[in-house]
Amino acid sequence: MDKITIIEYLSLYLDKKYTNITNMANFVAIIKEMIEGLNWVGFYLLNENELYLGPFQGKAAVQTIPLGEGVCGIAAKKEEIMVIDDVHSFKEHIACDEASNSEVVLPLIKDNKLIGVLDVDSPRENFFNKSLVKQLESAVNYYLTIHNL
Repeated sequence: MDKITIIEYLSLYLDKKYTNITNMANFVAIIKEMIEGLNWVGFYLLNENELYLGPFQGKAAVQTIPLGEGVCGIAAKKEEIMVIDDVHSFKEHIACDEASNSEVVLPLIKDNKLIGVLDVDSPRENFFNKSLVKQLESAVNYYLTIHNL
């Protein structure tokens, strides 16, 4: 049997009939399960000029992040994907899990409006290559098709 893709797996559990929280919770669980080598996967959602912690898998995390601060806040403010190969050399990094060594943050933009970010960490440096970032970007885009504003 062929290995199921992330999008195929997401399509089994995410649906517009479920709440955004339900879909986000399953989304992060599926990403963490499907991509070996991750230690934290979660959403930060925009509320005015601050990101607040949403559904996640991993150690307890910072509850709020101002726009423009940390990797999440900078990615949200710029509305750009940020890949940090070594979080310890990125002075703006906000540490939640001391085991994290690399990070990627993908903005969630629906109908030209920022709604939050997906934050993904790995204990391995240089973990997030172009192929993996593309997979995560496809997963986020799939999620956004079922997100109810």
